[in-house]
Amino acid sequence: MSLKRLPTLCLLVLAVGVFGQSKKVADRYFDEFSFVQSAKIYKDLVLVKGDSSKHVLSRLAESYYNNSDTEEAEIWYQKLIANFNENIEGRHLFKYAQVLRSNGKYKKSDSIFLKLANAESSNLKQELNNEDYLLNYSSQEKRIGVRNLAINTPFSDFGGFLLNGKAYYSSSAPTDAKRQNIYKWNNQPFLNIYRAEEDIKTLEDSEKDTVLVLGNIEKLGEPIASEFHESTPVFTKDGKTMYFTRNNSDGKRARKNKNNTSNLKIYKASFVNGYWVNVKELPFNNDEYSTGHPALSPDEKTLYFVSNMPGGYGDSDIYKVEINGKDDYGIPENLGSTINTSEKEVFPYIGNDNTLYFSSNGHLGLGLLDIFQSKITIDGTFSSPENLGYPFNSKKDDFSFFVADDGKKGFFSSNRENGKGDDDIYSFYIYTDPPICTQIVRGTIQNKSTKDPIDAVSVKLINSNKQVVSEVISDDFGNYTFENIPCNSNYTITATKLDHRSAKSTISTTDVRNNELTTNLELVPLIVGDQIVIKPIYFDYNKTLIRDDAEYELENIVTVMSNHPEIVIKIESHTDSRGSRDYNRMLSDNRAKATRDFILSRGIAADRIESAIGYGEDKPLNDCIDGKKCSEKDYQANRRSYFYIVKGADAIKIKQAIEKTRIKRRVTEKKVESKKSNFLEFLRKNLRRSGNESPEKNKCFKGEEENCDKKDKEFKVDYKN
Repeated sequence: MSLKRLPTLCLLVLAVGVFGQSKKVADRYFDEFSFVQSAKIYKDLVLVKGDSSKHVLSRLAESYYNNSDTEEAEIWYQKLIANFNENIEGRHLFKYAQVLRSNGKYKKSDSIFLKLANAESSNLKQELNNEDYLLNYSSQEKRIGVRNLAINTPFSDFGGFLLNGKAYYSSSAPTDAKRQNIYKWNNQPFLNIYRAEEDIKTLEDSEKDTVLVLGNIEKLGEPIASEFHESTPVFTKDGKTMYFTRNNSDGKRARKNKNNTSNLKIYKASFVNGYWVNVKELPFNNDEYSTGHPALSPDEKTLYFVSNMPGGYGDSDIYKVEINGKDDYGIPENLGSTINTSEKEVFPYIGNDNTLYFSSNGHLGLGLLDIFQSKITIDGTFSSPENLGYPFNSKKDDFSFFVADDGKKGFFSSNRENGKGDDDIYSFYIYTDPPICTQIVRGTIQNKSTKDPIDAVSVKLINSNKQVVSEVISDDFGNYTFENIPCNSNYTITATKLDHRSAKSTISTTDVRNNELTTNLELVPLIVGDQIVIKPIYFDYNKTLIRDDAEYELENIVTVMSNHPEIVIKIESHTDSRGSRDYNRMLSDNRAKATRDFILSRGIAADRIESAIGYGEDKPLNDCIDGKKCSEKDYQANRRSYFYIVKGADAIKIKQAIEKTRIKRRVTEKKVESKKSNFLEFLRKNLRRSGNESPEKNKCFKGEEENCDKKDKEFKVDYKN
């Protein structure tokens, strides 16, 4: 082999070695939570080497996911699923659904969540049940105590509205009437409206047992009560007007549509001299379809209700109508596709903070009715519905949500397991104190050499599943704080900043509530003076091949040069004193050029490396010279490379100042984002339960009318419909 061909052969061996080792380096960065670096290398493996293995694609997608780059994460999760559809772990599908939701692709995201919710995979359930899987701060700011009310019966009890110390609700419990009509749909008596005394009881030894209770129950009599269904009352704040739902009737006889069905209608009554009088139906009712479930806006100028009138989106939709005067109403208006779906939306309620609460089996849930909330904006539009989550929702029907003006207490209804009857009323009380054992983790970020504090450092808290669950930035004094960290948990804390070597530390919280843990971290600057400073780039004896540890270190050079495209560097390489001086100069020169070629292979332009020169043994760091016998450690210390910045140093400071502003803005935006829906916590908690239950169909459901008897047909309107 001629000497002229030797450099070509060396470069070929070098290229094979570089790309052969890259996956190991990418894995090392990934395991160290350096997701920006790991993403770059995994992406090069796919695009340059053509490695589309499951390992590389999943790690690439997860690198972007963990670094909050949802657009790139979507691209690579999509490719992963397309290539390995039958062998995708649930955790990848789960994260893909999260990414889609973050990118505004709700329909596709919802379909994946529903698939996961119905999955029988024990691995998936184990992942979602892991307490460290999701750290949901919004759920930790409040604690919710829920109680099944003592007034519940074996029959259907639901609703709940508080007014002036009184509670109003609906029940199908039998009365003492001699003639008791039975509703054959559920084989229960017809619904009536009841009134009870509201009371708050707190055990002396513990606030957590504060409960909202009802007592002194009485049924509202005529003219509110009739032989048919009455339910879902709502009152004006002065207590003088009530809207409620009743079967289409004159109070004595049912009125039916052309299909011989008695639909629901909204009625209005006035309270005069201690009695309810003047019961009349609202003008927008119709014999051919149902209207019901009335709710008032806080200013009492708008009435919300539910209807299956023609032109809607699904089985039943939520509408609103303006109240122009005593008996003057506008034209009903559908709330639109943001709220209504092709399925069932029912039981609206408008909170004092202008939030719409309603139940739906068309938005993302676990199969039956769930309670959702949507903010009503100044211009009358609605935000995307958010699932209220556990404990308000379960795998059964959850509906008829009400919260008092104080925002602390209220009701919801459910036919969940372990209830007393068909539907039960549950009271809730919200505590603002931290509900569980939590701790505080704080510390200081310093320069490892000077011990000076470093500000604007991105500090991340990462759980045992390698998920970033919180991110803060260090202040002007290098301090950071994580609050409300669950006790008895294991975490990794990472600290990253532009042009610094990242640092990490592991912590384990204890079982002492409000305990404070201190974890300080030290960063090493990558730019010192006119050099990019990394750990020594070592070569094996008499070799020019880039070793794994050298490749790992050289990624820091690539990162700095990528961050600062203005800079130009020069490379110096040195050897130990073994061998002849001329040979060592040639060897070090080849090493300098091998180092240069590795950097170029990572996408850095050739004109950004001014020179790559070897100096052999001419500049030793110790006295291992002139054939002196030394330890391998001392010899290796002289086999090294330097990286000097020869152009663009001034631009570095400008870029660092810009990055400081950017990181502060990004973390601020992320804090706002973390206040969004707690649906994932809801899904995680509910997947602990056994499989989804399906509602038992009644003979009188759509398409099965031929199996109904005449009485069933007359009242084929469910109060949940």
